[in-house]
Amino acid sequence: MNLSFFDQFMSPHLLGIPLILISLLFPALLFPSPRNRWMTNRISTLQSWFIYTITKQLMTPLNKKGHKWALILSSLMIFLLSINLLGLLPYTFTPTTQLSMNLALAFPLWLATLLTGLRNQPSASLGHLLPEGTPTPLIPALIMIETTSLLIRPLALGVRLTANLTAGHLLIQLISTATAVLFSIMPAISILTACVLLLLTILEVAVAMIQAYVFVLLLSLYLQENI
Repeated sequence: MNLSFFDQFMSPHLLGIPLILISLLFPALLFPSPRNRWMTNRISTLQSWFIYTITKQLMTPLNKKGHKWALILSSLMIFLLSINLLGLLPYTFTPTTQLSMNLALAFPLWLATLLTGLRNQPSASLGHLLPEGTPTPLIPALIMIETTSLLIRPLALGVRLTANLTAGHLLIQLISTATAVLFSIMPAISILTACVLLLLTILEVAVAMIQAYVFVLLLSLYLQENI
């Protein structure tokens, strides 16, 4: 019984072929391709407005040098948002519940922001490891602490996204299982549990959107420190 709750986080296979790549590519099919027309349909207009809003929100704190990252960060935001929301549908697989995938997204982008700072302003980037006015006896300890906090940033990004989505999916499955079991025994309690399940599903939709935004926002903040 306990093992079945975690079966939803296993990568599906068909004839021994992992289907996670299809899960990653499928969200791109939902977005309409741009057309060279002045007048577009409502979906394209909504898509353009959504991308513009995301890009403006992410690029506002950055200077012009950081605007080169607009395409990468906006694409990552839409990618994570689509996967998180599609993963809430029944009988679907959510790739962002896999820690390996989230670390594969977080580590290269974090490393790119770090190398950007070391290349453009090495003194300022290394200066973050030692706050100004630190007493001399505390300098070695603070350097070690700041270096550790810097190195665990990609791990924190991946674990945060994985833990929040995994916990939400487990809660939904637990409450839905309880609703189905109690329906024939205590219908009134089952209806109450179904109401809780509905509210939890709405909450998980919000969590899926917020976690995608937080993931990209933290990357933009790391970039802001290094440009």
